[in-house]
Amino acid sequence: MKEDLLFDMMRQSLWIAVRMSAPLLAVALITGVVIGLVQALTSIQEMTLTFVPKIGLMLVVFWVTMSFMTSMLAGFFTDQLLPLIGGA
Repeated sequence: MKEDLLFDMMRQSLWIAVRMSAPLLAVALITGVVIGLVQALTSIQEMTLTFVPKIGLMLVVFWVTMSFMTSMLAGFFTDQLLPLIGGA
């Protein structure tokens, strides 16, 4: 395997990892900021107040985007990796 092909596959796989994790990370960030603002405004410093809603919303977003993530990963595997492994 040539170096340029290896680097291109690594770049593509990292880009797919970023695209797959972006919805979950965005929801976690937005939820954390909103709950942090609410805590700062109300002076409530409960640790589970940030953890439980963040995990709940991330599970909902994961459930909604699971087909998108699966199709993206399966497409990358069948279009990019299988031909490379098969030597085509």
